[in-house]
Amino acid sequence: MRKVDSEFWSGGLRCAGTLYLPEREKPPVVVMAHGFGAERCFRLPAFAERFVERGLAAYLFDYRNFGDSPGEPRNLVDPRRHVADWGAAIDHVRGLGEVDAGRMGLWGSSYSGGHALVAAAKFKPVSAVVSQVPFVDGVATALGFKPRFVAQAIVHATLDLFAMATGRPPHTVPIVGDPDEFAMMNTPDARPGYLAIVPEGCAWKNECPARAALTLLFYRPTAYAKRVDCPALVVLAENDSLISPASVRKAAAKLVNGRIEPYPVGHFDVYVGEWFEKVSELESEFLVRQLLG
Repeated sequence: MRKVDSEFWSGGLRCAGTLYLPEREKPPVVVMAHGFGAERCFRLPAFAERFVERGLAAYLFDYRNFGDSPGEPRNLVDPRRHVADWGAAIDHVRGLGEVDAGRMGLWGSSYSGGHALVAAAKFKPVSAVVSQVPFVDGVATALGFKPRFVAQAIVHATLDLFAMATGRPPHTVPIVGDPDEFAMMNTPDARPGYLAIVPEGCAWKNECPARAALTLLFYRPTAYAKRVDCPALVVLAENDSLISPASVRKAAAKLVNGRIEPYPVGHFDVYVGEWFEKVSELESEFLVRQLLG
């Protein structure tokens, strides 16, 4: 396996990316990006390496304003911008001579699990998509939280929008926190589960502009599911504390050529340990079957 830095441009900004290549010539390729507030180094290389071991290339990228990609404010979670970055990344990979872009898969997890479905619907042709523990419906997700949390989120988002309108620094909130504090994710398993995938020594800051609460509320990848016509694998966490399993099942049922695989795990369990081993093997087999035949 070898790794090659490979950047692209989106919305006038450079996006950092890394191409993982197996020994074979012109391999199929899987485009990958991370979820809410996360960077491409947060356990995505572990999945990419599994795919490369099976003869697939993998292209990992950071959204604008995240990780190694420039842009202010930092950690700006905005699904419209993220999906635009997916489109730019797909176009970039289609122009790479090292891979067979005619056999391209998309892989997303959590927030980007929804992005991968939207991208598969919008940026055809795509040969396969993996949507892991995906965010699919902002309203369904919001209904899973207590009214007090939702009210706090709206207040914080309003303060951030006011700051943006008046040219002030963004009003930020923690991305993950404990249940007794406000954060975008504050279920009992959120803080330990999220921080477990952050590499040691990473400069990532646990904060994002609070406007993300409103963009999240109105984001509904499930509305694009019927337009995904390639084979699609949806990995469901049955004990997900952040995303409604019922909403994931509804979205998966809309897929023309979809398959859902439920696991008795929480949202973050798929990234590490024995469940990572099982899930990455399942996803590898699916992608090899669809992209290598």
